[in-house]
Amino acid sequence: MKIGLVGFAGSGKTTVFNTMTGLDVPVGYGGEVRLGTVRVPDDRIDRLAKIFSPKKTTYAEMSFCDVPGEHGSDKKGLSPRGLQQIRDQEALCLVLRDFDNPAIEGDPDPLTDLEAFHAECVFADLEIVEKRLERARKERADPREIATFERALRALESEMPLRLVPEGEMDRALFKGFGILSDRPLLVAVNRAEERAAQPMPEELHRRIGEMGAAGLTLCASLEADISAMEPDDQAAFLSDLGLEESALARFIRTAYGLLDLISFFTVGPDEVRAWTIRRGTLAQRAAGKIHSDLERGFIRAEVIPYDVFVEHGSEHAVKEAGKFQVEGKTYVVQDGDIMHIRFNV
Repeated sequence: MKIGLVGFAGSGKTTVFNTMTGLDVPVGYGGEVRLGTVRVPDDRIDRLAKIFSPKKTTYAEMSFCDVPGEHGSDKKGLSPRGLQQIRDQEALCLVLRDFDNPAIEGDPDPLTDLEAFHAECVFADLEIVEKRLERARKERADPREIATFERALRALESEMPLRLVPEGEMDRALFKGFGILSDRPLLVAVNRAEERAAQPMPEELHRRIGEMGAAGLTLCASLEADISAMEPDDQAAFLSDLGLEESALARFIRTAYGLLDLISFFTVGPDEVRAWTIRRGTLAQRAAGKIHSDLERGFIRAEVIPYDVFVEHGSEHAVKEAGKFQVEGKTYVVQDGDIMHIRFNV
């Protein structure tokens, strides 16, 4: 999953990026998109690796893109280049400034910045939808396509982000290739001053984020960057002193997984213990394709052991003896924590 860190210049996006990825790219106004990948912590993988002692242990990964902020005479506007860089992301994390920045004129105002970004995305989508709908009507396109873009137009004209439109009212597959922004999953990260790092998000901002169909969290990126450089034991103690239960990275990943409706299944053995990320509701045959396209194409069955069942019994043999071993077909809905072995024939 590729998440773009977006927002206006001076919001601390690059510091957030460095905190999440462990990189140390220069902060400031730049024009290049920077990419970093982080390992998704998972106690289940740790435990399975101890049991199987594999040659290789592979965690799920999440990629972050640091998308340059806009600056100039109107920092609240997004240029065509900026919009295209945002459209290239699968999901968006909007970083809002909630700290004093001498390089930025005016006091921090996260709610106003949120509304400005929302308006930019809706306006950009409206322009695309109007043009496509006009052409579809002229060409007498498939009625389903016309109905989808008409529904999108009504939503956007009422300033509603398309992510709020129920699944059954639009065929989102028709949006592919158009770079629609307001339908992307959105996570809002409020980047605060150190003295307010542990304070709850203001209710008005929290409510507005929810109204947009987004999720939110607060963090102090500069402080988290210092914490991430500490030893694990020191990190826990320092976070506790600040009144925080876990790091921003852990909270970010948990929130992102929930927002994107992601789960993990596992493949295990002496060569490798590995986590695979899929969307909740994925069928077994499609999940097999995450491992290799041949497994999806030649899928016969999935041999499944839920993680908790495996840990309870300690081995595949013991699971079979207990009658808990599952043999599932193509339409089995993969569950979070399933340990799977795919039988296939190509």
